[in-house]
Amino acid sequence: MGSQKRSARKARRSAFERGLGDELGDVFAREDARRAQQQKQREEALRYKACERKKRYASEAEAKDAIRSCERHGSRDLHCYRCPYCNGWHLTHR
Repeated sequence: MGSQKRSARKARRSAFERGLGDELGDVFAREDARRAQQQKQREEALRYKACERKKRYASEAEAKDAIRSCERHGSRDLHCYRCPYCNGWHLTHR
């Protein structure tokens, strides 16, 4: 069994790809590009769900005021949290 270091794995992969020839060596590059694109789409979807579709409050005080307003209208168990994407504040039931 060979070394498990990242640099050793990268060297083995490079040697393997060189041995495949041009037509098969490109398969790995295409797969890496596909995975990168898929990861980008996942992150965009998560950002949309976690931040962009929600109302943003500039401060925690504004978010807590909104919670009190919602409670007066019947919504209960709301909490606010700082968004890791926009550094604003959003409301949640969780």
